[in-house]
Amino acid sequence: MTGQSGRTGRGASQASAGDLLELVRNGRAVTRGALQQATGLSRATVGHRLDRLFRAGWLREGAGGPVDSPQGGRPSITLEFDDAHAVVLAADLETRHARAAVLSLTGEILAEHSGTLPIADGPDTVLGELGGWFAELLEKAGHRADEVCGIGLAVPGPVDSESGRVVQPPIMPGWDGYDIRGRLARAFTERTGAPAVPVLVDNDANLMAYGEQRTAHADCSAFVLVKVSTGIGAGVVVDGSIYRGIDGGAGDIGHIRVPAGAEALCRCGSYGCLAAVASGGAVARKLAEAGVPAASGSDVRDLLASGHPEAAAFARDAGRQVGDVLATVVTLLNPGVLMIAGDLSGTAFLTGVRELLYQRALPRSTAHLEVVTSRLGERAGLVGAGALVVEYLYAPERVEERLLALGV
Repeated sequence: MTGQSGRTGRGASQASAGDLLELVRNGRAVTRGALQQATGLSRATVGHRLDRLFRAGWLREGAGGPVDSPQGGRPSITLEFDDAHAVVLAADLETRHARAAVLSLTGEILAEHSGTLPIADGPDTVLGELGGWFAELLEKAGHRADEVCGIGLAVPGPVDSESGRVVQPPIMPGWDGYDIRGRLARAFTERTGAPAVPVLVDNDANLMAYGEQRTAHADCSAFVLVKVSTGIGAGVVVDGSIYRGIDGGAGDIGHIRVPAGAEALCRCGSYGCLAAVASGGAVARKLAEAGVPAASGSDVRDLLASGHPEAAAFARDAGRQVGDVLATVVTLLNPGVLMIAGDLSGTAFLTGVRELLYQRALPRSTAHLEVVTSRLGERAGLVGAGALVVEYLYAPERVEERLLALGV
C-alpha cells in the first residue's frame, strides 16, 4: 500500500526520515542518490536518517538498481519498504454479518473469517466478539499479537473521523457516539495480551471505495463507489484521499429524497429517502409483499444469483431510481469511474442505473465515465480498512513520532 502524493511535505533541508520513507514507499526515490536529489540533503544526512529506518525494521535493501552517477560505476542498491515487519487487523461490519482479516502491510489477506454478528446486538458485544476473532485469525495466520501495528474497522454508518464515533446511524441502534476505538482496542488486548494498538474507524462505503480505487483504479483522480445493500451509501476518493465532508457525512446518498418514495418510511425516520425505495432492504420488502420469501439485501442477492425473474425486475427498477440520483452526483463530481457494489450489484440493477444515468446526466459528464462493478467484492472494505491504517501509521509526521517511541 503505497502513498499517492509522493510529496515530502516540507522544505528540502527539513526532509525527515518519514519523508524519505514516503519517497521510497511511493517509488519516487529508491536509491540513496535519488533521495539526495529529491530532498537536497547531504549524503551523510540521508545515510543517518535511513539508518533509523533500518534499525526500526521498516526498510530493507533490494537488488542493484540504476547507476546514480552520470559517470557510471557500480549499480546503486535499491531501497524497499519492508512489509514483513508488521501486520494489520481489519474488520467490516454489516447489519447481520461481519468479516475480519489479518493483512500484510501491502494489503495481502493472510487469514480471513466471516460469520453472523448482528450489529443490533450493540457495540460492546460486537466489538468484544471481534477481539476473539482477531486472536484466532492471528494464530491461523502464524503471526504474534505483538506484530500487529493497528486495526481498521468499517461500519455501515456516518463516522466523525476525528473521534472515530458514528453519528446518528440509522441502522446501528445503540452505537451513536459510542467509543468504538477504545472498546475495540481493549477487546484486542483482553483476547491477546498484547499492548493496545491504534484503531481507525470509517464508513464502509468510504473504505470500499478506498480499497477498490487503490487496487484497480489508482490512476483515477475522481472515483465514486456506490454500495447498495441493506442501505445505500457512497464513497468518494479524490486525488488518492477519501473525501468525507465536514463531519463524515459525505456520500450519504441513501437519504436524498426522491419523488417515488413520498409514501415510503425510511429507517432514518423520514419519508421519501432513496434507501426506502431502492436499497436491498426495500427490494426485499417488495418481494415479500409479492409472496417471494426475502427479508434482507443478502436474500435478494441470492435470488438474483439464481435468476429469479421477479427479483431481477425489482432490482432493475431500483437501479433506475439510483441512476436518477447518480446523474446529479456524476454531474457534480465528474468522476472517471463509478463503481456499483453491494448485494444488488448485478446485471439487472446495473442495467437500470445505466438507463437513467445516461438519460439524465449531461453528455459531457459521462463522456469519459466508466461504470463498473466491484473487483474486490466482499473484501473491498477489509482492503480499504487495512490501507487506511497503513497510510495513517506511515505518514511522515507519524513516522517521526513512532521512531522516537522506539528509541531510534
